[in-house]
Amino acid sequence: MIDNALTYIESLAPDIPRNVQYIEGAIAAGLVALALTAGWYLSKYIGPKLRHLWEARAGYESELAGRRIRDMTRRATTFILCGIFLAAYPWHLIAQVVFALTIAITVGLFANDLIRGVRMPDWLGTIIGLALFVSIGSGLVGGIEPISEAMDKVGFNIGTRRISLLWIVTMAITAVMLLAVARVLMRLVSYIIGNSELDGAQKVLGQKLATVAILAGAFVLGLDLLGIDLTALAVFSGAFGLAIGFGMQKTIGNLFAGIILLMDRSIKPGDVIAVGDSFGWVNKIGVRAVSVLTREGKEHLIPNEDLMTREVENWSYSNPNVRISIPVGVSYDTDMDQAIDLMKQACVDVPRVLHHPKPVVWMLEFGDNSVNFEIRCWIMDPQSGVGNFKAAILKRVWDLFKEHQIEIPFPQRVMHIKSMPQEAIAKLEAGSKQTTNPAESPATE
Repeated sequence: MIDNALTYIESLAPDIPRNVQYIEGAIAAGLVALALTAGWYLSKYIGPKLRHLWEARAGYESELAGRRIRDMTRRATTFILCGIFLAAYPWHLIAQVVFALTIAITVGLFANDLIRGVRMPDWLGTIIGLALFVSIGSGLVGGIEPISEAMDKVGFNIGTRRISLLWIVTMAITAVMLLAVARVLMRLVSYIIGNSELDGAQKVLGQKLATVAILAGAFVLGLDLLGIDLTALAVFSGAFGLAIGFGMQKTIGNLFAGIILLMDRSIKPGDVIAVGDSFGWVNKIGVRAVSVLTREGKEHLIPNEDLMTREVENWSYSNPNVRISIPVGVSYDTDMDQAIDLMKQACVDVPRVLHHPKPVVWMLEFGDNSVNFEIRCWIMDPQSGVGNFKAAILKRVWDLFKEHQIEIPFPQRVMHIKSMPQEAIAKLEAGSKQTTNPAESPATE
């Protein structure tokens, strides 16, 4: 089998002696081994740094991601060096086969790892990797022209446009590769913006605008690569714009409302807001709606337009500090100065209470059953919960009051009877006599 392969190679290059091709093939194999070794060493030193960069961006550690980054570094180094070696000298057929096979394999594996790394389906990465391997390796059997001509014959014409198997495969590969590159660029831009000194709203706005720009650029580039004239889309774009105007009015309105919210920074990720019955902190500002996460773990999706037109309470718009008021009542027999000091002490004992501004206790009114006070203290993390904070303050007040024997009264009613009918008085007297003289009771007979 090997002799037949060598005979076939000699028939493709009859003017080149076999010994020369063997020597060049051995040199090419050595250079390929050198490229593989360089890729291995480079991935060993650069791979951990790239993995650390990925983990800082993704927010979690992944052994699979680290191994994939290391493999991509090794393969990229290998096919770049082999490409340089192949272009640096006019090699003959055997050496060209060695370099071309190495480049085809490494490019296919690199594309497979890249597509899987951006969380696209595994089968798609396998198909694209095989397609690139065939495209590059087809040069070993006379170039890609014979394959292209055969694929182009399978199809039909629509006007001046040829719809063939070649065009469909080219369009699919182009779309997938552009999408993969766009997703990589979006992740890179998100990392750069996320580590900038911009505030939360500006970061979200920058990421969304960059996403739109990258996707639009990939779309236009894909049309150009496929040879589609943009003027041919004029009628379609007009009809599409009309459909947007009527059928997607709310969607487009929410989109622009979200951009306006991010631009004027009236609502930012992390703000604590109240909209109608929804109370929580802003988890995400999306294209269509704002995600508000409550303390119960429920996520309310409020359309962006509602936040533009309805009244919204933003607890952390200009200042994250929020004042909490907690009513407390004590008995009229209590030492009021001592009660005030104990309520202040309860605020000091709870860690979430801010020391500046200081907590205060105000006497509000003399109620029916108690003297009513109000504890007013400040916190800077309302997203951590308001109800649990009030519960902590009240529990500490209860412990201190119980320790110092201060009574928290409950409602009581005292009835004063000024006059009663004579019949009612007689019945009450008769009943009292029966209870005081049990020997005359019928039950004792």
